Order: sequence, then structure tokens, then C-alpha cells
Amino acid sequence: MQFLADYLEQVKAARLYRQTVVYKPVSAAHVQLNGQTCLLLASNNYLGLTHDPAVRQAAVDAIRLYGTGAGGARLTTGTFPLYEQLEQELAAFKGAEAALVFNSGYMANTGIISALAGPADVIFSDALNHASLIDGCRLARARVVIYRHADMEHLAYLLQMTACAGKRLIITDGVFSMDGDIAPLGSIVQIAARYKALIVVDDAHATGVLGPGGRGTAAYCGVADKVHVQIGTLSKALGAEGGFVTGSGDLIDYLKNKARSFIFSTALAPATIAAALAALRELSARPELVAKLTDNVLHARTLLQAAKIPVPAGITPIIPVIVGDSGIAVRITSELQQQGLIITAIRPPTVPAGTSRLRLTVTAAHTREELTAAVHAIRRTLTLCGKRRE
Repeated sequence: MQFLADYLEQVKAARLYRQTVVYKPVSAAHVQLNGQTCLLLASNNYLGLTHDPAVRQAAVDAIRLYGTGAGGARLTTGTFPLYEQLEQELAAFKGAEAALVFNSGYMANTGIISALAGPADVIFSDALNHASLIDGCRLARARVVIYRHADMEHLAYLLQMTACAGKRLIITDGVFSMDGDIAPLGSIVQIAARYKALIVVDDAHATGVLGPGGRGTAAYCGVADKVHVQIGTLSKALGAEGGFVTGSGDLIDYLKNKARSFIFSTALAPATIAAALAALRELSARPELVAKLTDNVLHARTLLQAAKIPVPAGITPIIPVIVGDSGIAVRITSELQQQGLIITAIRPPTVPAGTSRLRLTVTAAHTREELTAAVHAIRRTLTLCGKRRE
């Protein structure tokens, strides 16, 4: 078993060692760490719904009514009434015929892609797609062709030049999780129509964030009726846990019979489904939640640019600050933590070597004053760490 210790020594030497940190949630935007209350700028809880009173009460009520666990897979004993309600409302929210809930976004992506594609098919995958999409492509055992990130000329060229005996699938994130940029779905739809390709969009970071009423990237780009498969998550803007897919009725029936991560998993607990359903209803009833998120995002980005902190242009809550070296990224986040600010250092293999970064995520639960103070702290710490490096 020496290989275990050898590997750990290697990642420690490269400043890539990872370990869990115990945070005690206090609110949607604050945690306690070692007795200190800290501002959280590292959470995907975009609308702050984890601590919404209606969402929490729905989870409590579900435990009282249905107990703590599902007791079985969805196709045996695990589909209780709340599941049906949630899937119907998710489909309506996305403007689709039907929906299906999975146990996580990762399980949704791996199960859906491996069910849709096989050895005779070709998958065209964006170079910066999430790991769960990449793993789904591997499990499918289809041929995978990588196109340069958001490069539509390259995608069209590859579709034209790649022979395919079966189906063609174009797979992309809607909002890319490490850079926060938006996939050019309008162009993808046009290219897909030309080459008769299916479009699969992982909208984990756009549901509840982009588009009219937070309906996602396809709605934001005006092509919701042209995207064949929309995948989302219940664990980010919807403040619960799980993944989901929306599409045609045939698609959902097919996945119930084909997606292994759905068929062979015990269902999510009633409290989780109840919380997701309540969060979806809050999102639908309170458009001001998305408006507040958008306002906070624009405020934070304006402050960062004014402070001459190099951040890319954009409108999503994911804001990367590239520092390059993984050791410096860890040092910066450690010093910010001592100041009561939690930001994640993202390092290889999550991002390419030389692009280690601070990944800021803004939520509707932050106040303008908190965001202003956070940007000042980031500027001071970047300056301090830069001087130390010199």
C-alpha cells in the first residue's frame, strides 16, 4: 500500500493536497470556522434558499409525514407523492413535457450521457466541460471529439469532418463552473440543426440564475425549444440536493428504463425532495430573488474592476481571479480566511496548470456592504501576497 503514501507526498509537494474543512452554517451567507463567523463567498447557494423559512418548513413537514428515508429505488418503493409534484413543476418551469430527478447532478450527467450514446455514436464535447460530463462521455463508450472552448468554427469543422454511423451529440455546460462564462447556445443550435445533432446542456449553474425567471441558459439565449436535453441541479440555486433532466416525454421514459444511475440508486429522502419543491415554488413566486442576485453580481464585478483586480467580463455569479501559482492561491485564501472571508482556491487538475485561481461566488443573500468589504480585503491580500512573492 506504499503507493498511497507516495501519491499523497506528490500532491503535497505540488501544493495540490486537498482536505475537508468543517464549516458550521449560520445563515445562507455566513459560516463559523473555529469559532469565528466568516462571510462565505464560495457557495453555489445562489439565491440563499437553504435558509429560507418556507423551504426549511417544507423539509420538516415531509419528515413528519413520510419519515427520514425513501427506503428503496425509484422503480421499487422510492417514488413518493412529492417526487411526482416536483417533476411536474420542474417540467413546467423549463417549458418541457416531462422531467426526471436524479440523486445528484453528477449522477444525472453520467447516467443520461451513457444512456443516450453508445459505440456507434460520436459526442462533441466542449474542452472546458465539467468533470461529470467528461465522465459521462467515457462511460458511454462513444467516440468523443473535443472542440476548443466555445469555438463554434471549430465545432462546425469537426462535425463536418467526423464520420458517424450513429447519432451525433453536442454536449456543453450552460454556464461554465470555473470561468463563469456562458455557452453560445444560439450558435450551437444553428450548427446542430445543420448536422442533425442532439444538444445536451448541463445548466447546473444557470437554473435560478439566468434567463426570464431564472429558467436557465437556453431561455436566456432564446432557444429553450431547440435544446433537446436540459440537465440541472437542485443543490445550487434551489438550495436542496439532487439533479434533474427535462425534455420530451419519450426522453424521460427512455431514461427511466436506460439510465443506470437512476435505476440502481436508492431515492433521495422525502425532506430533500420537499425542500427542492418549496424552493422551486419560491423561485417562481418571487422574481425579486433573481433580480437581487443579478444586482449583487453587477455590484461585485464593478467593485473588482474598479479595484483593478483582473476579472473577466461577465454577468454570472462565478467570478474567477487568476493568480497562476497553486501555492500562492492557497496562501491568499488562507490569509483571507484569517480575516473572516471564505473563498476557494481552485487548482489543477480542476483547472489547467498555471491557471490556479480564487473562485468567488456571489449570492442573493449577500449585502452590498459585505461585498464591498470583501473586495477591499481581496485587494489588500493580493497586494500583500504579490509583494511577498517579489
